[in-house]
Amino acid sequence: MNPTSTIQTFGEFTDDIPASDEYLTLHFSPSSAPRRRRWGNYGLSADFLGDYFAAFFPGDEVPDSKINRQDTVKAAVSYIANELLENAVKYNQDIENLPISISLYLYERQIIFHAINYAEYLRVEQYRQFITQLLSSDLDEFYMQQLEKTAAGSGGSSMGVLTMMNDYSARFGWKFEALESAPAIFRVNVLAYLDV
Repeated sequence: MNPTSTIQTFGEFTDDIPASDEYLTLHFSPSSAPRRRRWGNYGLSADFLGDYFAAFFPGDEVPDSKINRQDTVKAAVSYIANELLENAVKYNQDIENLPISISLYLYERQIIFHAINYAEYLRVEQYRQFITQLLSSDLDEFYMQQLEKTAAGSGGSSMGVLTMMNDYSARFGWKFEALESAPAIFRVNVLAYLDV
């Protein structure tokens, strides 16, 4: 990708998220100073999303588990929403008062997460390189390599995305779109698909 590329997609990205009777969108202020002071609120927001969407599922037992389906959905939604929000906040470039947002869409057998933030070109290029490597690798091997990097303290492991894929079988799609008003800034769209 170069700064003149305006749109690039990876994985299972679609602009046409199916209509859903149950969905919820949260927007977060683009002002960086208050956002940093309210870091803990993102975890609370993710827990709220987990509680909200778990209410749509019965409390029956999950096969081969002592945890019921409602608790399983709550934990998965909370974890994935928290990871997506943390990444969106951590890598956001404050510009033009554009908010960070996360939307969740509920379907009979799936929840789709859609996170949006804005990032500068160099950050997007690093993310794109990670995605390219991820999509061309065996997930188990790549996960172990990144765990080793984390243990060695080499940083940049992107363990959140890998854990969502490995532990929750989440699938992903990404779209990077340069802003017309600031071509070196990209709107970063992340879709995560959770089967429930």
